[in-house]
Amino acid sequence: MHMPRLANALDGLPIHGDVLELACGTGQWTRLISDRARSLTALDAAPEMLSVARERLHGTPTRFLEADVFGWEPDRRYDTVFFAFWLSHVPPVEMEAFWDLLRWTLAPGGRVVFLDDAPAKAEIEEVVGEAQVPTVRRKLADGSHHLAVKVLRDSADLTSELRDLEWEARIEPVDRFHIAGVARPWPSE
Repeated sequence: MHMPRLANALDGLPIHGDVLELACGTGQWTRLISDRARSLTALDAAPEMLSVARERLHGTPTRFLEADVFGWEPDRRYDTVFFAFWLSHVPPVEMEAFWDLLRWTLAPGGRVVFLDDAPAKAEIEEVVGEAQVPTVRRKLADGSHHLAVKVLRDSADLTSELRDLEWEARIEPVDRFHIAGVARPWPSE
């Protein structure tokens, strides 16, 4: 991963106020956004990941939640909902429900902010052709292999898809392999 370039892109994104990070994983991105938040809640479905994240953010007031985002209901609203490299794991059939959840999670005037992989990433992923949803096979450092949903959307297609879901979005390439986006729901009438 091109961490310095992505960290620089992250610095330019509007992350502030009460922040929720979805799919925080090991807390790598959580650490980078923690000083920009008035309050920070980090959510992940994997207790092993949350354990690493808690250790990484030891001494900070970060609130950690263990939950599957597809079955989770927020207990409050947030100024910023952030996720890094999560949107490409949302199956196409879940996109509308996912963005409906985000709309409900945001405080008035709030924004969704994200980093993710661009379509060029397909050049270095092992695609599983026989899967029912877009899937890749990953080999981890320990030699184990795992399947993961991986939907690579380009900036224009994702902007159009979000417009159809009644979101205003600005999605731009960070580099050949990554995109950054900021979205806010259309005002309710």
